[in-house]
Amino acid sequence: MHVISGPWWSWLLRGIAAIVFGVLAMLWPGITFLAFVAMFAAYALIDGALHLAAAFRAPQGQPRWLLALQGILGVAVAALTFVWPGITALALLFLIGAWAIVGGAMRIALAIHLRKVIVGEWLLGLSGVMSIIFGVLVYLVPVAGVVGVAFIVGFYAITLGVVMVGLATRLRRFERSLESSRGPQKISPQQRAA
Repeated sequence: MHVISGPWWSWLLRGIAAIVFGVLAMLWPGITFLAFVAMFAAYALIDGALHLAAAFRAPQGQPRWLLALQGILGVAVAALTFVWPGITALALLFLIGAWAIVGGAMRIALAIHLRKVIVGEWLLGLSGVMSIIFGVLVYLVPVAGVVGVAFIVGFYAITLGVVMVGLATRLRRFERSLESSRGPQKISPQQRAA
């Protein structure tokens, strides 16, 4: 059984991708703006693709539509960023803020929906709240310049990534406890192929 959005490792990959993006953004804040835009677009694309894959792999009864919407949002933001490489720092920050608010709201909705199914759903909700707070702060206190954008987005990405890695760890423990409580089972060829 895959809980939340498919296998636990999909949350681990999202968390690692967020941390790597955040670290790169903070280590090289002076990189050209086009390189920063490309890094953000790549991160949004990976996040969106993982959400879409999880939506297709999620078992019946789980909110696949929330995962699919979050995946479509990530891919769309990545595509928009690639198509509009000359975007200004302020416009990019507002785009990232909108992406964070909408994605955060979706993660909170997913956490509420799954609160009776899993242990540790509060980490999913926390990542949603963090995203919304970050998105709102972006609109309240916009920072011009690549260095400012890189530090703000980098700090957010690292923090979000750490929370997602924590969620993946809890999901893995939960899956193991389910497996041990059921004992050894025969796996059908159809299950093996899934």
